Formats: sequence, structure tokens, C-alpha cells
Amino acid sequence: MNGGPASSDIETALAGLAAVGDDDMDLAETALMLAALERPRVALERYRLHLKDLADAVGRAAMRRQGDIPDLDARAGALIDVIANELGYRGDELTYDDLQNANLMRVIDRRKGLPVALGILYIHAARAQGWTAHGLNFPAHFLVAIEMAGERAIVDPFRGQRVGDAGALRGLLKSMLGNDAELSPAHSAALPNRAVLLRLQNNIKTRLIAQQRNEKALAIIERMLLFAPNQADLWREAGALHGEVGNLRAAIAAMEKFVELSRDAAARHKAAQTIQALRRRLH
Repeated sequence: MNGGPASSDIETALAGLAAVGDDDMDLAETALMLAALERPRVALERYRLHLKDLADAVGRAAMRRQGDIPDLDARAGALIDVIANELGYRGDELTYDDLQNANLMRVIDRRKGLPVALGILYIHAARAQGWTAHGLNFPAHFLVAIEMAGERAIVDPFRGQRVGDAGALRGLLKSMLGNDAELSPAHSAALPNRAVLLRLQNNIKTRLIAQQRNEKALAIIERMLLFAPNQADLWREAGALHGEVGNLRAAIAAMEKFVELSRDAAARHKAAQTIQALRRRLH
């Protein structure tokens, strides 16, 4: 049954987010809209209801742990109790590269997904309680921070558990990137909502490119540009892919937009050379 919103309506809503501040973006709702573009015949209402029920359950779990004003440990514990333990959300270790793992609707259906998709559930549930929560700029593995009174609890949504001290973070980093990787302050920086959504979509895009599904990868980039039109590197990627599939005029336009937005002089120069090469191909 066709109960889903029209793709054109979703794209209009996403484009409207371009002018919205990061703090005013509804992270989970936007992730659902992006997911719905891949599942146009499926209504969003039951997924919205699930998100509400999940958040309500976290609130009750926090109260059971420590009453009306739960401390940091109670907050992190309530999130894990409900999302990982009661509802059974876990990282998909067996089919990690399955594109369903970055589609929030399918993540909810299957109770498994990529770290960033699962992390959106944790952030949504925490913020629904009025708690401070955000993703971290940790490479290769999305982590969630819950903050209170200047202190922070870090949760690994893929494994459904707390991450302890800096030593544990360093060990996780090395397990992901190799023994030469070193922890830096940048890895603990908060990610804005828009960056979280870009990271979610980037997982899809990179897998499509690896599969040489360039037309589909282009569609994902174009969705990303709807709500993040000032991301210079996305325009460069769009230009490269348009060139690969023979959309020369679109490739030129995308590269020109990259030149307009980029602050990297060397990259702008290289893009200008690419534009000239594309123009020669047109003639």
C-alpha cells in the first residue's frame, strides 16, 4: 500500500534544511526522510511512533535507576538498557556493508545497523529527555557522548556499551586504524547534526562507488547537497562522477561550484584544469 510521502515532498523538505541551523535540525526525523527516499511506498508514521516509544522507555528506565534527575551514569545506563538490551539493537557485524545498515527505517525493522545509524537512535532518545547528547568526530567508528555538569559519558552504539577512559578510546582507535594511529583532541569534538547526517549518507555513497554504481552514488550526493549545499567537497565528487557517466555539462557546473566554495587554492587550481578538460570533451 502506498502510504509514504512523495519523493518530491521529501526533497523539498530536505532543501529547506539548507537554511536551518544545525541545532534546529531534527536528527532522527531527517534520517527518516532520507531513508524514505529509498522506500517510497512505506509510511513513516510507525517509525515515528517507534522513536517516541523508544524515547519514553528510556525516560522510564532513567527514573527507575535514579528518580527525577538521573546522573550521568544513570542516563548512559538507561540508554543502553533500553536500546541495546531491551530492544536488541546491535551493530551488524556479519553484513556490515549492507546498504540497509545506513537506512534508519531498515535499521528499525532489523534492529541492527552501522554505528552512525544506531547512534542517531541514542542521540534522539537522550535529547527527548532534555539531556545533552551528540556524536563525536571519532574516525571510522561513530560514538555518542552524553554530557552533564561538565562531565561526559561515551557510548558505543554498535556494541551497546560504555567506552571507559582515554585508554579505552585509544585502544578502539588503534583497533580501527592500526597501531600507528594516535588519539587527538579533534577525535572528541562534537559533531553537528548536519555532519552526522552527512556521515550517515557517506556510508551509502562510498559503498555504491566501490560497487561502481555511479549513477546511484550521484543520487545520494545530490540528496546530501539538498541539506548541505555549501559542502565544497561534495560538489567536487559530484563533478567527478558526472564526468564518469558522461554528464559533461553537469560535471562542469559542479566543478565550478566547487571552485566557488573551496578555500584550498591547490584544489581550486586542479578543479579549474578539470573544467577545461571537460569543456574540450564537449567540443
